[in-house]
Amino acid sequence: MTNRIDQPRKLDLVGNPVLISGIGTGFEATLQYRVGDGHDEVSGHFDVGGGSGEHGQFQVQADVGQAAFRLDRLIVQVFEVSPKDGSEINLVSVPVIYGPRIVRGYYGYREHKVVKGDTLSSISKAFYGDPSQYQRIVRANPDQVTDPDVIVPGQVLRIPISA
Repeated sequence: MTNRIDQPRKLDLVGNPVLISGIGTGFEATLQYRVGDGHDEVSGHFDVGGGSGEHGQFQVQADVGQAAFRLDRLIVQVFEVSPKDGSEINLVSVPVIYGPRIVRGYYGYREHKVVKGDTLSSISKAFYGDPSQYQRIVRANPDQVTDPDVIVPGQVLRIPISA
């Protein structure tokens, strides 16, 4: 194991700041992070372990509030810069869903367990007061909802919420 991201996990619904944690090692105990959507990104560096070959825990808060993201899906990356040629090595990437792109003032989500008779429109009406806002639920659950007309009892959907 060289570097590992434990938080966030694949397709987690995240806000600002994006909390990044894991275990890693890097040249002169330094690793880099990057959070982006292919249009804009936030990056920085942090110390980990005692030096090359020594693994240590890390936790970073990436302030992405000023980024001009265009997509819901972001990629969180941690990597080392090669001392030989400056290239990125030991790169670890995790795709996440950025809640503030889905609901203004995002601060978290509720979970809703689908029961017989539920539709995305009825769930949207219950949580947002507006059945037409069901796309928020679709966007927050890309691994669960591939067709907005098909949800099944037992599915647990994330419902993004705001202040």
